[in-house]
Amino acid sequence: MSKYNQCKKIADRHNCVGPVLQSGHLANAVVNAIMQLNDHARVVDRGAYIRVLVPKQCLVTASAIEDHLGSAFQLPVDLEKIMTAFRGKLNISQNEASWTFISSGGRQELASVKRE
Repeated sequence: MSKYNQCKKIADRHNCVGPVLQSGHLANAVVNAIMQLNDHARVVDRGAYIRVLVPKQCLVTASAIEDHLGSAFQLPVDLEKIMTAFRGKLNISQNEASWTFISSGGRQELASVKRE
């Protein structure tokens, strides 16, 4: 069993949002920062990737990630390197990233990150 909380179909039941991250030390720091800043965050660890789900809105700050990482973390560049997809409307700046639930016809899709 993973060190992260497991959740099953929570996105369908609670209108959850958040990132899908490639596993690794950067992802672990992002996940720990999200868990610190969002009381009802749930994490599904699938080995190669980690899905983070938070009801309605998920927030993470660069400073919280840096606290867990122990080194600099530059938003949006470093997050975009490990975020393969996400659920919700993403707003991102140099200081923070947030994913917000937006209902469209009662259904919300998982978005893929476009890479250049």
